[in-house]
Amino acid sequence: MEKILLVTVKMESEKDNWRIEDMTEELEALAGACAVVIIDSVSCVCHKPTAKFFIGSGKAQELAVLAQEEGVDTVVFGCDLSGTQQRNLEEIIGKKTIDRTQLILDIFARRARSPEGKMQVELAQMQYLMPRLLGYGIVMSRTGGGIGTSGPGEQVLEIDRRRIREKVDRLRKELKDTSRHREVMRKKRKDNALSSVALVGYTSAGKSTLLNALTDAGQAVTGHLFTTLDPLYKKLQLPNGENIVISDTVGFLHNLPHHLVEAFKATLEELTESDLLVHVLDVSHPLVFERNKAVLQVLSEFGAQDKPTVTVLNKIDLVEDKVWLARVESEFPGAVCVSAKLKQNLDVLLVKIQESFTSRMVKAEIIVKSARMDLVDLFYRQGRVEDIQYLQKGIKIELSLPKVLFEKLLHSREIEEVKD
Repeated sequence: MEKILLVTVKMESEKDNWRIEDMTEELEALAGACAVVIIDSVSCVCHKPTAKFFIGSGKAQELAVLAQEEGVDTVVFGCDLSGTQQRNLEEIIGKKTIDRTQLILDIFARRARSPEGKMQVELAQMQYLMPRLLGYGIVMSRTGGGIGTSGPGEQVLEIDRRRIREKVDRLRKELKDTSRHREVMRKKRKDNALSSVALVGYTSAGKSTLLNALTDAGQAVTGHLFTTLDPLYKKLQLPNGENIVISDTVGFLHNLPHHLVEAFKATLEELTESDLLVHVLDVSHPLVFERNKAVLQVLSEFGAQDKPTVTVLNKIDLVEDKVWLARVESEFPGAVCVSAKLKQNLDVLLVKIQESFTSRMVKAEIIVKSARMDLVDLFYRQGRVEDIQYLQKGIKIELSLPKVLFEKLLHSREIEEVKD
């Protein structure tokens, strides 16, 4: 397995609550999602980035000595490096050097399963690597692979810039075609009056576990970051009988690089198109407030910051300090405390989601023609049938139905409403 040295760098100018220890912990978690062995981890605080090495030349020399002494294969920086900084660091350290974005892209490449997911990863890698090709160092000259080269990255040197631009254009077109397909599927859901809910949250907040608990989706769940890359859609029935579509999305991250967000726009557009967001927060994590801000920042980039949202404080089974739990609850009025793993309070969450869609449902008593059993089947699938009677003049049904669907059927005279 590849031996790596982690380097966490915090700028003095960064005005946030992320301690350098927190940043190191997250970098270690990111590296842990790859098949590597962490030999050592160092950290430093800098006044401002330098043009040559990002860090000071003295610190770069220290890393060179440490890397040689400990026999590491790769040095991973927990910040974004320019192409020049990366090449200079490789020259002085004498080891392959990658930055945080390359590490995240490596994880994405390992996680992508669907054709769309693979296209998005490839597009992100191409956009990242293209401006860095000229004089690229050890990281791209080693065609044997290793961390930072998962996916198509190692092939880039063999493709000239013109062909890379053509490939980027092709990938964008294919993703646009995929986006059109999603639009067709969304239109079909809306025509059937199906409301949609998107699970959002920081990576490892427990979105996939929650989806499994609510729908028996069988979504893969691990302790690693970015387990879910490809979106998954499942049907969910609310307590009042309304059927909705709930989707899982890729997890967010502190300072998630903007071009990664842009590359995954085709997937994340579900955030803006959904009727409701369910924001899942890991209440057991000490940085729950900072992670909340990180998610809100990404949502704002998509114009989804004002979407109707239900906040879920997950992993209450891991919280022993009830004072802490009460403090977090006070910061998120109306939030639902759950344990997706133990399926605690999921009924409360379902009611909360249902309340968000109450205005979309209508209770009515209707009559349909005896031959329209297809409508009866639709009512059972899309609403809640309270009572049904087979009469000589037709089928009399007492039900709750999405208002859009009810009005559509009423307007087309496919149903007749029974008035008191």
